[in-house]
Amino acid sequence: MKLPIYQIDAFTNEQFKGNPAAVCPLDEWISEDVMQHIAVENNLSETAFFVKNGEEYELRWFTPEGEIDLCGHATLASAFVIFTYIDQGINDITFHTKSGILEVSKNNNLLTMMFPSREGEKCDAPEALVMGLNKVPTEVYKARDYMAVFEKEEDILDLELDMDELKKLDRLGVIVTAKGNKVDFVSRFFAPNAGIAEDPVTGSAHCTLVPYWKLVLQKNDFVARQVSERGGTLYCTDLGDKVRISGEAVAYLEGMITV
Repeated sequence: MKLPIYQIDAFTNEQFKGNPAAVCPLDEWISEDVMQHIAVENNLSETAFFVKNGEEYELRWFTPEGEIDLCGHATLASAFVIFTYIDQGINDITFHTKSGILEVSKNNNLLTMMFPSREGEKCDAPEALVMGLNKVPTEVYKARDYMAVFEKEEDILDLELDMDELKKLDRLGVIVTAKGNKVDFVSRFFAPNAGIAEDPVTGSAHCTLVPYWKLVLQKNDFVARQVSERGGTLYCTDLGDKVRISGEAVAYLEGMITV
């Protein structure tokens, strides 16, 4: 069986920046086992698979360790593939996913996604979180992930991590964030239990980041920067029960796999 595959750098307009995602368009669903093996072989933080259903699409995401319920950069990458290679005449896409309906629109080079808001609940800092980050955060919240808040951007850049400690946590990943020096806020994201030491740019983390910074900064519109080594920029708006996340994408690879 031969399947098309694309590799797209998301949340950037430069190759080798942002977050790379593999995207596999399918005519019909293949087995979860094969999709998981493809994700392992790709060895990227996420591989997305989609199937067209009428005028809409069904979309799923796999890390090297398993399927997840929401992924921003691979959704952006999937939309980029559809807009660029599959249906160049449209400007809006509806995806059906494990997190419900996700909509993506295109305005020139900017792709905009509507994601569910996931406001965090304030909690005590788990010992493994403090040990894993080797730094005590000023606040900690939990939603799908733990979110650790620090005082300044340099705290985020200078973290010395113990991934074995972070693996002990009972959440998918760990978001760290602080007010930015040149943008509204910065972040990083770690998910060692999903086979991802550090994710370069994490759209889904902003479902928790944006409602937090809305309360702190008393505003609804943000320019955010994920300050990983590759880095990426996200333009976000808090809409109450939803978060609007926008970014650019650029193609790196177009090919075929045989399974």
